[in-house]
Amino acid sequence: MHTTPQRRLGTGDAVVLGVGSMLGAGVFAVFGPAAAIAGTALLPALLVAGAIATANAMSSAWLAARYPESGGAYVYGRRRLGETWGFLAGWAFVTGKTASCAAMALTLGSYAWPEHARAVAAAAVVAMVAVNLRGITRTALVTRLLVVCTVAVLAAVVVAAFSRPAVVSPFDGWAGAGPLAVLQAAGLLFFAFAGYARIATLGEEVRDPARTIPRAIPLALGLVLVVYAVVAVAALRAAGPDALAASAAPLATAAGDPTAPLVRVGGALASAGVLLALVAGVGRTVLAMARDRELPGALAAVHPRFAVPHRAELATGAVVLLLVLTAAPVTAIGLSGFAVLLYYAVASAAALTLHRDRPWRRALSGSGLLGCVLLAVLLPPVSVLTGAVVLAAGTAVRAVVRTGRDRGSRPPTGCGRSDPTGP
Repeated sequence: MHTTPQRRLGTGDAVVLGVGSMLGAGVFAVFGPAAAIAGTALLPALLVAGAIATANAMSSAWLAARYPESGGAYVYGRRRLGETWGFLAGWAFVTGKTASCAAMALTLGSYAWPEHARAVAAAAVVAMVAVNLRGITRTALVTRLLVVCTVAVLAAVVVAAFSRPAVVSPFDGWAGAGPLAVLQAAGLLFFAFAGYARIATLGEEVRDPARTIPRAIPLALGLVLVVYAVVAVAALRAAGPDALAASAAPLATAAGDPTAPLVRVGGALASAGVLLALVAGVGRTVLAMARDRELPGALAAVHPRFAVPHRAELATGAVVLLLVLTAAPVTAIGLSGFAVLLYYAVASAAALTLHRDRPWRRALSGSGLLGCVLLAVLLPPVSVLTGAVVLAAGTAVRAVVRTGRDRGSRPPTGCGRSDPTGP
């Protein structure tokens, strides 16, 4: 009988889970809005987002190697900065990634069956939670299959786009966008890279984590960055920024009408892969927080047969299902962006304390911290306000719970207490 998660994932599985967590959101959903802001400067914005993601990825890798436990930045914040910062990171992750789950489910529904997007999204949530409940090795296997299908579809889209006459040069007109537009677009594009930390949240289920995690995170990020860059060049060249911005399916616009059904299949599969890995990552963070009594202790249970935090994943699935049935996709994406950037900011701050004798590592972690804060404050005001309210609410609830817990742990002062001064 297993009472803790088992170390079953090798480097290949960890890389696949990271790639599967990233591919989909950016390629099928973010290029259009980013092109609307940056125009032909989409590539510089992509590079800025990739650079900040790389800085944070390395910080996450160093921290995960030192603390190979479920929970990611929640654990790092607690170990390096204190319980309050750890809770803030954990709550930001749970909030942001739960919103991401809803956004990916709704994206899946929109690609697969636009007329019944919410119903399809709800069914997808139920299916992906069920797969995760069967064990982490099945999650890695299904994610591997979905990644292969997604890459094949993206390859077909790129070939089709390059076969069309060029509308604009993807490498011209960058100066006209301006630094602010590039940074705002980078903030949107960062959402597409956020999945790399999923590897760190699976720290207790990776074999030889001190070696595997620092290798898997940059490998996964590098592969995805190459894919995004190739797709961005092809899309800009074939359609131009205006057409991409005006399209609800920018890759279908770039590749042409004959490939539209293929793009819809690819979008649905990519969203399914992201959703599958997201549920696993959120469940592990809830598990870690429940172990520390930052969340209800009942959520810390691990299934005796499948060695997964089944109660945490069921609770996550229930909240995602509620969001899918009630929230708009833009609301979910905005909340996710702000919360995830805060999560990575805490991870970078924790990494700053890790290597005081290695200036280049401290400089990289500091760059990641500043980059996350900058991109977060440049998000749309509604996203920033919503995220801040949710995080403040979580902090307030935590304060009430901890106060009640502290009172409950104090020795009784009334009935039953002996009084040495009495008669």
